[in-house]
Amino acid sequence: MRPGRFCASAKGSIPMSSRICVSHRTAIRPPPPAPVGPTQPTPPPPHLSATPGAPDHPPASGRCVLRAFRILPECTPNCRAPSHARPPADLTSASEYTATHRVLKRKGNKISWVPSDKPGRWHNPSVPGNLRRVKSIRPPPRVVWKSWLKGWSTQPVVVDNLSPGVGGSGAAGAGGRAATLRWDGLSRSGNGVTTAEIDPLLEGLTDAQREAVLATEGPVLILAAAGSGKTRVITRRIAYLLSLGVPPWQILALTFTNKAAGEMRERVGVLLGPDAGARGLTVTTFHALCARLLRRYAPLMEGRPGWAIRHDYTIYDADDQQALMKRVIGEMNLTSANWPPRSVLASISHAKNELKDALAFEAGAGDFYSRSLAKIYQAYERALRGANAVDFDDLLMLTVRLLQESDEARDEVQGRWKYLMIDEYQDTNHAQFLLSSLLVTGAGQPGGANVCVVGDPDQSIYGWRGADIANILDFEEQYPGARVVTLGQNFRSTAPILATADALIRRNKRRKHKDLFTTRPGGEKPEVVLCRDEHHEARLVVDWLKARREAGTPEASWKDMAVFYRNNALSRVIEDELRGAGVPYVIARGTAFYQREEVKDALSYLRVVANPADEVSLSRIINKPARKIGKASLARVEHAAAERGITLFEALGDAGALTDIGPGGAGAMRRFVEMVDGWTGGGSFLGAEVSASLAALVERVLNESGLRAHYKAAAVKSESDEDKLANLDELVSSAREFEESYDPESDPALAVSPGEQTPTPPLLAMLRAYLESVSLVADADKVDPASGAVTLMTLHAAKGLEFHAVAIVGLEENLLPSSRALEGDPDAEEERRLCFVGITRAMSRLLITASRYRTLRGLRERTIPSRFLTELPAEQIALSDQSETMEDFDDTPSFDGPVVKASRPHAGGERPPRGGGLPTAPGYGFSVGSRVRHPQFGEGEVKVIQGVGVNLRATIAFRDAGTKTLVLQYARLTTVG
Repeated sequence: MRPGRFCASAKGSIPMSSRICVSHRTAIRPPPPAPVGPTQPTPPPPHLSATPGAPDHPPASGRCVLRAFRILPECTPNCRAPSHARPPADLTSASEYTATHRVLKRKGNKISWVPSDKPGRWHNPSVPGNLRRVKSIRPPPRVVWKSWLKGWSTQPVVVDNLSPGVGGSGAAGAGGRAATLRWDGLSRSGNGVTTAEIDPLLEGLTDAQREAVLATEGPVLILAAAGSGKTRVITRRIAYLLSLGVPPWQILALTFTNKAAGEMRERVGVLLGPDAGARGLTVTTFHALCARLLRRYAPLMEGRPGWAIRHDYTIYDADDQQALMKRVIGEMNLTSANWPPRSVLASISHAKNELKDALAFEAGAGDFYSRSLAKIYQAYERALRGANAVDFDDLLMLTVRLLQESDEARDEVQGRWKYLMIDEYQDTNHAQFLLSSLLVTGAGQPGGANVCVVGDPDQSIYGWRGADIANILDFEEQYPGARVVTLGQNFRSTAPILATADALIRRNKRRKHKDLFTTRPGGEKPEVVLCRDEHHEARLVVDWLKARREAGTPEASWKDMAVFYRNNALSRVIEDELRGAGVPYVIARGTAFYQREEVKDALSYLRVVANPADEVSLSRIINKPARKIGKASLARVEHAAAERGITLFEALGDAGALTDIGPGGAGAMRRFVEMVDGWTGGGSFLGAEVSASLAALVERVLNESGLRAHYKAAAVKSESDEDKLANLDELVSSAREFEESYDPESDPALAVSPGEQTPTPPLLAMLRAYLESVSLVADADKVDPASGAVTLMTLHAAKGLEFHAVAIVGLEENLLPSSRALEGDPDAEEERRLCFVGITRAMSRLLITASRYRTLRGLRERTIPSRFLTELPAEQIALSDQSETMEDFDDTPSFDGPVVKASRPHAGGERPPRGGGLPTAPGYGFSVGSRVRHPQFGEGEVKVIQGVGVNLRATIAFRDAGTKTLVLQYARLTTVG
C-alpha cells in the first residue's frame, strides 16, 4: 500500500505507511475531507492501553468492529508481525493509534459508535476537526447480542460516513446524508427503519446467490445447477472480497478456459470500476497458473532426481506432441499403425493425470502392452527434456511435485494467496485436486482453508480424460465443516425443457440432489422424433431450423441455433443437408487461428528464438522456406549432437566441422544459426540490434526468415493462399495487442529466480509469456456463438454455451449412450450427464432425434433407440414416430450396404437369447462378461457383442488400453480363466 493511503478498517481514519492491514480486509477509501477545526484525541479504551514490554500479539480481548466486531490485537502499535501493517510514524502513542478504532456501546435496544467524548460521533485524530456521525442502529432480529466487547455474530459491516461537522445523533443535519449500516446486503438506517437500499454488489441476486457471495470464510461448496448464474456469483464474490479490503493479490480464481477467465476478469472490472484497485488479482486457468509457478520456481528443483527442466522451457501443444511422438516411435523401430501416436499420448496423459511418471508407470506394467507402452513413455520423456519442453499434463504433474517437495516454493505460494476459488470443480482430475489443496493453508482442517469451489456433479462429462467426479461429491469429507450453498434456479431454459432434463438426471445415483426450478413458465414442449434413417433425420433437422427462422421468434437468428451430436462422424450428413438448403453453418472443431499451417510456422520460429533447444519447432522450420539443407545432412547433425550431448541448434553452428556434410549444406546451417542469433543478440536479448518491441520482433522474424516472402509467392499462384498472408499480418497484430496488455510486474520471469544472478531480459520474458498464452488456448475458446450461422458441435464442446434453439441428433444405443456404457456402470451415468448437458443448453426450443437405421463405418444397421428416450417424462415431451414406412426395409435393396440387425436392449443392455444366457460370439467361446486377452492390448472384459458373420464385433474394456471395438475374425482373442 502506498504511503498516504488509508486503511479502510476505520473508513479513512488510519493512514498506513506500507501495506493494508490484513486483519481488516475492508475496502480502501481515499483520505477524509479537509479538517474543520482542532480536536483532541480521545484516550483509548482501558483494554487497549499499551504497556511497556507488551508481547507482539497481546491477548485478544475483543473484535474489530469491521471484522465481526472484534477489536483485533494486531491493531495495537505493539504488533511486530511482518504480515501486519505498522502504525505510521506520525502516530507515536497508543492513545492516538487506538483512539481511531470505533467501539460499539449498547444503549438500551440500540447501539452507537462512541470512541470519542461526544456521544454518537467519532473522529480522526490525524485530521483535526473532522467529526463524523453514525446514527443509532437497531440490530436485525437474527443477530444475537452478546456483549459490547464480543460484538455481533454476523457478517462484516460497512459504514457510510456523513459530511464533516454534522452534529447530533438524530436526523442528518444540514448538508449531511443518512448514515447506513449494512449486513447481508440489506440496510437499516434512521431509528431502526428498514430501507430499500441494497449493496450494489448484491443487487439483483437471489437469496441463494447472495448467500454464496457472502460466504467468504472457510471452505465453501457452491452447487450450481445448469443456467443458475454461477459466473455472476463467482465474479460478485470476487468483487465483494475486494470491497471488504482483501488485497487483490491474495485472491486466486481458477477455471478451465482462457475464455472463462477473461470473462470473469472483465465482469469484476465492470462491477468495481476502473479505479477499484484490482491490480494483482489472479484469474486464470490451471495450466496457465502452473506455467507461471514453474517459470518462477523451477530453479529450486534443479539437481533433484527426475527433474530435468529449466525455467525457460517450451510448452508443446497437441500438434507438437504428436510430431514428437511420431519421431520417438520411429526411433524405436516401431510403426504408427501398431502404436497410433494419438492413442499412445492419451495413455500417457492418463498416467500423468494420476501423477505417475515414466518409472512409476513401468513399475505397474503387468502385460506386454503396458511394458511396451512404458518404454515409449520413457523415450518420450527423454525427448521432451532434451528439448527443455513440457506438455500440458507436465504442467500439472511438475507443479504438484514442486509444491510437495520445495518448502520455499510452497510457503511463498501459500503466503500469497489466502482466498482460492475454483470454477467447474466437477471437471478436476487427481492432479488438479492435489494442486488445489497445496495452494492454500489449512486444507483438510475444520474451517481452515478459504477454498470456494463451484460446480455441478450432474455436468461432469470428462471422466474419459481423467476428471474425477468424486472430487466434488466428497468435498465435504475432504474439507470438514464446509458450507454448502445450492443454486437451483435456472435462468436459461423454459419449464418443459428444464423438467425434461431434471427427470433424466434423477436416474443417476452418484450425484447431489438439487431441486431445479425456473422463472420461465410455459414454453413449447421438447420435440422427440424417431426418423427413418440419417438422411431423413438431417432433412427433418434442417426443416425444423428453417421453421424457427421463418417464425420470427426470439430464436429466429441462425446464430441462436445449434445442432449437437455425440461424435463428429454424425455431422457429415447434417452438413450436406445444410449446404443443400443454403443454411449457413460453422463447425466448432474448425481449425483455430493458432493451429493454421502458416501461423504454426511463424510460432515455431518464435519458439526457437525463445528456446533454441526446442528441436520439434526447429525441425519444422529449419528448411521452411527451403535452405538447401538435405534430410540426410540434418540427420548427421542430429546424430553428432546426440553423441556430443549438445542441442541440435548448437550442432548446426558447428556443422562445418563434420566431414560428411558438404560446404553448401554446412554454410546454410551456419547462416540459419547466425540469423537466429541476430534476432536474439547472441542469446542475450541485449544490444542495439535487438528489436525494441514484441511486435517488431515478430515482424522482423517473418521478413528475415523468408516466411512472408514464401507465402506471398504462393498467394500469387493461388487466391486461397492470400488468407495465409493475411494470417501472418494478424499474428503481428496479435503480438501487438498482447504487448499492450502485458503486465511486467506480474510476470514471474522478470523476478530474479532462486539461484539466478540476473533477471530474464524483458523482451525474452514477454516473448515467452506470449508463446505461453498462445499454447494454452483451449478448444472451448474457439467456439464463437456470435457468428451469423448455425453452430455444429459435439455435446462435449457444447458445455458452457447456450442457444435459443437446439437439436440433438443420434439418441441411439452405442451412440448416446456410447458402446462402453452399460446399465449401472459409471460410464452409463456419465453418458446420461452428457445428454443432460445437451438438453440444458436449450433456452426456448429443443428437438431430439433418433434414427431406426444408420450407416456407420460403411455398414447400414438397424439401431436401438437410446434408453434415455424412455427416461424422458411423457407429459413434458411431444413424441413423434416418423419411421413406420421403414418396417419392410430389410427386403428393399435400395440402400448402400448390408442391413445388420442389432440385438434389442433388455433392462438397458443386451437382451438375453431365448435360452436365457448372455449374448455370445458363436465359434469364439466367450460371451458378454467374459475375460479375454489380446496380444497387444492385454487383458479386458467383453462388454458388447454385435453384428453377424464376418461383421461380428466385440466391444472390450481393456485394463490398460481402454475400450476398443474389434472385428472378431481378426482380433486373435483368447479367453482368460
